Amino acid sequence: MTKFPLVTALFIAVPLIEIYLFTVVGAAVGGLSTVVLVILTAMIGVSLLRAQGLQTLARLQQQAAQGQLPADTLFEGAALLLGGVLLLTPGFMTDSLGFLCLLPTTRKRLIQSLLRYCMQKSSVQFNSTAAYTAKSEQSSRDNDVLEGEFRVKDDDKDQRP
Repeated sequence: MTKFPLVTALFIAVPLIEIYLFTVVGAAVGGLSTVVLVILTAMIGVSLLRAQGLQTLARLQQQAAQGQLPADTLFEGAALLLGGVLLLTPGFMTDSLGFLCLLPTTRKRLIQSLLRYCMQKSSVQFNSTAAYTAKSEQSSRDNDVLEGEFRVKDDDKDQRP
């Protein structure tokens, strides 16, 4: 028996949860108010996404101009993109998750949790600035490492007429 893929479960569960939430909210505040609320949350989300996205893009450009590795900023950009997609998807649950991706405090916590999960599942290690370095299994087993410098000599320059 094969495992039930998580993506398939999400494609089934998320719409069912959203339909349930639509009916609960619709019964409480009315159908038209529910539709207006969904549109309003999408509009607020898009404006937040635009502001946060522009700030992140400016920070990314500044870090790149200074020669820094903007890995943490790229992770924030990916979280903002996910948040934007969730906010544009109609529904209360997806809007809530999208807002979590847009708020700086929760976004950073989500990224830290994701990085911790990645560190546990792979041989890739992330440092505090979210830059990553691959850990070679061979180099961890091999202690006979020689460090040094080398130069390439061009034979044409070394010859004298």
